[in-house]
Amino acid sequence: MTTTCSTVLDQPLLRPAELGDLQLPNRVVMAPMTRATGEGLVPNGMHTDYYGQRAGAGLIITEGAWVSERAIGFPNVPGVYSEEQISGWRGVTDVVHALGGRIVLQLWHTGAASHPDHLGGALPAGPSAVDPRERAYTPGGPKATVTPREMTINDIRDTVAEYGTAAVNARRAGFDGVEVHALGSFLIPQFLNPRLNLRRDAYGGDPAGRRRLLMEIVDAAAAAWEGRRVGVRLSPYWTAERFTADERTLADYDALVAELGDHPMAYLHLRGPAPAAPGAAPDHAPFARYRRLFDGPLIANHGFDRETGNAVIGAGLADAVSYATHFVANPDLVARFALDRELAAGDPGTYYTGGSGGYVDYPASRWGDGVRR
Repeated sequence: MTTTCSTVLDQPLLRPAELGDLQLPNRVVMAPMTRATGEGLVPNGMHTDYYGQRAGAGLIITEGAWVSERAIGFPNVPGVYSEEQISGWRGVTDVVHALGGRIVLQLWHTGAASHPDHLGGALPAGPSAVDPRERAYTPGGPKATVTPREMTINDIRDTVAEYGTAAVNARRAGFDGVEVHALGSFLIPQFLNPRLNLRRDAYGGDPAGRRRLLMEIVDAAAAAWEGRRVGVRLSPYWTAERFTADERTLADYDALVAELGDHPMAYLHLRGPAPAAPGAAPDHAPFARYRRLFDGPLIANHGFDRETGNAVIGAGLADAVSYATHFVANPDLVARFALDRELAAGDPGTYYTGGSGGYVDYPASRWGDGVRR
């Protein structure tokens, strides 16, 4: 009896790629997702299981990890500033590497979007004393953010140093690189935002000043590695109470992306705007806009499936595509793409509840299904 599987191995998503000094066997990237499992701020066995199950990704980008105790803004999310945390992450990277995978650690600081409940009663710090008007997730449940204290120059220098130390710790933990979290409504986007950054010193005043913090963080993180092993995740199209994707914002991001090309980066990870309707294909124009400005590898994100992922790579607008929701319920996502298998659907009700349910219990595809004999 001869058994053959129908595969589509020539699709762009399955071709090897180089992102700086990261060598990928395929272009299906696992996007960072804060899953908040267990108690405490140390990676545990479920983290090891979760990432090990998804080691077939061309690259895994972990959930954000706190660069220091002052960065914390969500409960039960691991950090990378203590020896216990480094040891916990080492357990994750050892398993992913043993299974043939590649994994980078995302570095995170919530800034003014944190809450005193996370900081021993102290005010969170941000670029200026302006309430971001976000919802902070605390051990006692969601709470409104407060007016932060304005960071001093020494605060900023300490924060840059914390990112540098976090990158060193990530390397000690066995990661292949790091990604700087500059997405959403958190510290770095707060500095980029003229509605939240009212400073008149070197870290504000104009777009060049507002993006200075990010550039210094990239350089500090890159110092921990030989070659190019630092990525940056941006969200120019993010909208919230204090964030808007108007032309002024997009023009500021144009200059930001162009300047990032002058720094030792492995890749730019770009979250595009939401698709126009549920199930609609992502618009290529935003990725084309920043592809022209950034002379380096680009990962596209937000709303892609197999067909649209292949299309954006085939059009030359991205070097890889990252998937979040699809990787939740499909730990074997790359194999499902290769075999043209139907994707399983996740249960949003279990996404942030802790425990193994909806976290490490999604099964891989049964390879005998759909096999021709």
